[in-house]
Amino acid sequence: MALSRSFCLGILLLAVSRISSSWAEEPWSADPELVQKSSKSNAAFNYDESKVPMFELPNALRLENGQSVSDSKQWIDQRRPELMNLFREHVYGFRPDIHPKIEIARTIQKSIIDDQVDAQEFSATIHHQGKTFQFPFAYYRPASAKEALPLIVCIDNQDFLSVEVAQKNDRPFLPIVQITKRGFAVVTFHTSNVDPDRADGYAEGVRSFLAEGKPPTKNSWGSLSAWGWAASRLVDHFEKDPQIDANRIAVVGHSRGGKTALWAAAEDDRFKVAYSNQSGCGGAAISRRQYGETVARITTSFPHWFSVNFASFGGREHELPIDQHELIDLIAPRSVFVCSAAQDLWADPVGEYQSVVEAGPVFQLFGQSTITEKTMPVLGKTRTADRLGYRIRAGAHSLTPPDWLEFLDFASARL
Repeated sequence: MALSRSFCLGILLLAVSRISSSWAEEPWSADPELVQKSSKSNAAFNYDESKVPMFELPNALRLENGQSVSDSKQWIDQRRPELMNLFREHVYGFRPDIHPKIEIARTIQKSIIDDQVDAQEFSATIHHQGKTFQFPFAYYRPASAKEALPLIVCIDNQDFLSVEVAQKNDRPFLPIVQITKRGFAVVTFHTSNVDPDRADGYAEGVRSFLAEGKPPTKNSWGSLSAWGWAASRLVDHFEKDPQIDANRIAVVGHSRGGKTALWAAAEDDRFKVAYSNQSGCGGAAISRRQYGETVARITTSFPHWFSVNFASFGGREHELPIDQHELIDLIAPRSVFVCSAAQDLWADPVGEYQSVVEAGPVFQLFGQSTITEKTMPVLGKTRTADRLGYRIRAGAHSLTPPDWLEFLDFASARL
């Protein structure tokens, strides 16, 4: 029996729809024109996937004595401490074994944004050897909330969102209206108020203060670790607040703040979710890929971020005893959300995604499903599995309200 014209037309339209859909669902890959442009303007660095060196990643499930890790207990008791020490020694530095007295004083409290948000500002005063060091932080929560809320600690490397600033405008980098409407409280501090984000700023920051002015050694903590330390000191304060649910705390950072967020969560298991936005080299991206920003470049331009030892691996990343997928492993079995941007090739989106995938075996020790697809996700679509999530969006290097929307969805489902 002959098929009707309308039926044939329907089949044709369905086929076209499916073809169009398959085109739209292509995994993300870097725009060739952007690769070419980046390569010309920054010729010292690689933006060509075909030029990524061959490498073998360190095995997170192999102990230093060569034995394999067989279960989560062995990971927690043996392998995780080994990796923590390796990252401290070679990348972020050792924090000083000092527990100074810290006094928190509230300096401002008011309702802002049509009385929707309870805004508070504080001063943290650190006491050590008869001297003091201070830095401010601000706290925002939905004014109508009566119950204990989940808390987001935002490591802000852009500027300090003071109450005065917040009541005038809602910054896209930290949209407190969007965050508080979703039922979260948020506390934020500016990185440079804790440890100046300058190579020559050591004498003015908390690292020098706690070292009593002595210069850093080769494996002393860098600014990234100092900023993460400050984030933990805010948790010390708010975990005692009955308006905060201490079992539901997340840490968020963008760029260098994203590097900090991952290390802060590795150092402090009270952070149940870590969100790293476009953190790149020294953050979520695999160092051995040497794509975009490299170890040599980052430790030359920003030597204060890391331990001095990290710079010695510039150009010989293959000799690092660890790589950044193992940084994500250190947060297991808690949650990690990594985001990239299509125009931010400097941060190596492929390397950031690879870290999430390669972190899978450790999360599997805890009975969790993981992201196993080797190909990149579709642009603008979030890929998740239990405690791991990844997303690449259109656009450049920034933290925006749409990014926050994706993170808040991820965090809400896991807190």
